[in-house]
Amino acid sequence: MRTTRHSIRTPLRAAAFAAALACALPALATNGMNMEGYGPISTAMGGASQAIDHGTAALAQNPATLALMGQGARLDVALGLLGPHIESSVGPFSAKSGGTSYVMPALGYVRRNGDIVYGLGVFAQGGMGTEYKADSFLAAGSGEPVRSELGVGRVLLPLAYQVTPGLALGGTLDLMWAGLDMRFAAPGSDLVPLVTGGDGPLYAGLGALAGASWARIDFSDSSDFTGKARAMGWAAKLGLVYKARPDLTLGASYQIQSRLNDMKTSSSGATLSADGGIVIPGRITVEDFQWPSMLAAGFGWQATPSLLVAADVKRVNWSGVMKDFKFKFDNASGSVSFAIPQNWKDQTIFNVGVAYAVNGQLTLRGGVNLADNPVPDATVNPLFPATVDKHYTVGLGYKFSPASEFNGSVTVASTNTVTNTNTGIEISHRQLNVQLMYTHRF
Repeated sequence: MRTTRHSIRTPLRAAAFAAALACALPALATNGMNMEGYGPISTAMGGASQAIDHGTAALAQNPATLALMGQGARLDVALGLLGPHIESSVGPFSAKSGGTSYVMPALGYVRRNGDIVYGLGVFAQGGMGTEYKADSFLAAGSGEPVRSELGVGRVLLPLAYQVTPGLALGGTLDLMWAGLDMRFAAPGSDLVPLVTGGDGPLYAGLGALAGASWARIDFSDSSDFTGKARAMGWAAKLGLVYKARPDLTLGASYQIQSRLNDMKTSSSGATLSADGGIVIPGRITVEDFQWPSMLAAGFGWQATPSLLVAADVKRVNWSGVMKDFKFKFDNASGSVSFAIPQNWKDQTIFNVGVAYAVNGQLTLRGGVNLADNPVPDATVNPLFPATVDKHYTVGLGYKFSPASEFNGSVTVASTNTVTNTNTGIEISHRQLNVQLMYTHRF
């Protein structure tokens, strides 16, 4: 029996430690931290977007495609629902995440006057989290829930210009905000080795945590649209589209790495606690969390008057922003800094889709989204397993009138099961995502 208890306790401690890492990893588990597509037209076609007209969702991908629209104005009101299903297990223990539904609204308005297109958009870049019960093995015996939730949004100011009849250029200036909640637990002996420095009595007293059966860092609010730790910043993107032939359009875009400020709670918005009644209030600062740069290129081929074929390839620079997750806890008695290795790899994504116009009102769409998994097995974790690599998409569009249109998409991300090579934790992840959009033209 002694051997059996030891064999269970070891993976349990590893699982609790992985939970701590997981809360520190603010990720969308689709194409890494990016959605598989933005707007239901593109998403229904596997996320292909670089060389087709798909409305104001172009602001989130290739803004030059705005020049493919006709004269006048367009208003898009959209709603996305991200539905992850995550289960983690180690030995005889398993836990399902209760975080299965995350809402992402979007609004876009653009107007074309002659060769110039301009407007405004508000998009949820992404949002996801996990919710594990207080009695799950991921809570490490602390008796409190374990959760995480990230929300990143953008207000986008686009401008596109028809340089020649065949060439258009576009760009956006993106005003960004980010919010993060974290509640995680780990054995004290696993948390203390993550410390990289500090000062004051708070830092000097950390040795007491090493012997604690559990230790926690908590900061979380009750809102689905904000986080306890918040930041503002900006980013930008540039794009082009080129009409190579009447039936063939080429497109490309580049998104720069974001310039977000450090995410911070209020001075008493977080707690560091441990077994034995230790509860220390303070501030959490998440240091240099950024959204990665991305290069994309693709084509749109009008194979027949009814059939459109589109495909993109994207390269996302995760290694430039996800090497380490760094955060600091501080209060009047000092500060403690932590660093958790992530070592994400750069990711290649292939988006392929088709759209078939059944008649003047109804269009059917389908596609696939195939991607590398950017998260190494050594750092994958139960709370944010950004490991999904295959998406299958369908959707439709229906025009009620020349001015009024509805589009929708459904994405099925097949189950991907990975095992952390350091902890032995097996994590299964699948998704069912929906996007809906109403369009009115003026």
